[in-house]
Amino acid sequence: MKHRHIVAAIGIAAAAALTLAGCSGGSGGTAFSDTTPKELSGTVSFWHFFSDREADVIQSVVDDFEKKNPKVKVDVHSGQDDEKLQKAIATGSKVDVGLSYSTDIVGNFCSNGAFRSLNKVIERDGVDMSQFSDTVKSYTEFKGTRCAMPMLADVYGLYYNTDLLQAAGYTAPPKTLSELEAMADKLTTFNADGSIKTLGFNPTMGWYENSAAHYGPAAGAEWLKDDGTSAISSSPGWSELIQWQKAYVDKIGWDKLNAFTSGLGQEFSADNAFQTGQVAMNFDGEYRTAFIADQAKGLNYGTAPFPTADDHTDLYGGGYITGNIIGISKGSKQPELAWALLKYLTTDTDAVVKLANGLKNVPTTKDALTSPELEVSDQFKTFLDISSDKNVQTTPASPLGAGYQNSFQDFWNKYQSQGGDLQAGLKDVDKQIDDALALTTGP
Repeated sequence: MKHRHIVAAIGIAAAAALTLAGCSGGSGGTAFSDTTPKELSGTVSFWHFFSDREADVIQSVVDDFEKKNPKVKVDVHSGQDDEKLQKAIATGSKVDVGLSYSTDIVGNFCSNGAFRSLNKVIERDGVDMSQFSDTVKSYTEFKGTRCAMPMLADVYGLYYNTDLLQAAGYTAPPKTLSELEAMADKLTTFNADGSIKTLGFNPTMGWYENSAAHYGPAAGAEWLKDDGTSAISSSPGWSELIQWQKAYVDKIGWDKLNAFTSGLGQEFSADNAFQTGQVAMNFDGEYRTAFIADQAKGLNYGTAPFPTADDHTDLYGGGYITGNIIGISKGSKQPELAWALLKYLTTDTDAVVKLANGLKNVPTTKDALTSPELEVSDQFKTFLDISSDKNVQTTPASPLGAGYQNSFQDFWNKYQSQGGDLQAGLKDVDKQIDDALALTTGP
């Protein structure tokens, strides 16, 4: 999926405003039954963000559901991004099931009731939640309310060009940030005028998949305290990562990096800089394997967990995980049909495997992960291993949605070129986040 991990395009103030407004709009929905319906019939609407080939994969699995439930018709609305989904639910449009590419809406949707609680029907129908890892379960609930279920995951790691590494004398990928930097230095080449010709690794924050959320697990960095307030300035991992990244950018040269990246292809085009060999090692998700298979068939490459900070080698093997989340609108008039479809898409092993194979995302149930029908290349297996590692991490749910991440990301994007008082800057980020949180919770 390309990419669905991207932090939702909603600022911290907008997230707070949406939370405050979310409890008003829309009409009341029909309640779940106390017992599981013996027969399902009727029409249920399903909104999702996929388009083109990926939408065809979703439709094929929906077709399977309809064959199993011949009296049910699924009205599919493809190409509906998170903003459209949120507006539709808030204004009472006919949305029964909604699929989001961002786990960041969970805290907001759970707290304001946009997605209804699934606790009752999960218990009623005996859904085996042990099929999901604790990390995956953590991004589908907020304060005890599970308002969504996971539907495939994105996992992040290191991609490396084996031909370029071997030519430089390397037989294995780096495991620490200092090893990554040393190898990248050796893999970087320059033109006669001193400009970059090929780059070992691009440390520029905000480029392709270089984000705070993806880097955080490399140093065990923490986002929020138990009370939901910001932990950014008090978590030493962030300072460590920022100082490493900033020093590396300075060593290469900010202007030189900007000049190089300005000439690189778009992330999801065939001219992706890793796919063309212009960047030897890159931070990316499992979905890149599908793009390489389609757009760069001759590329010799390997994958590995992303390197850790030098004093956190015990975390190696883990990484960042996020994914699609799917829930039932508060205004649904067909909650039982919606739940049946949602449950099929997220817990039926054949359905999950078919989705994973078609979309090239990591399945989120244990049975699907071990299914003999799951198509697994050596490069893809790395991400299955990361997803199951004890050190895999995700971003915590918050009423602010992705707002707390956006505030920190904005700071880091500026700091890498402008510098300044790092600790003071991080404390200011804390204040922005905590002030916005206070708007959602009140005094």
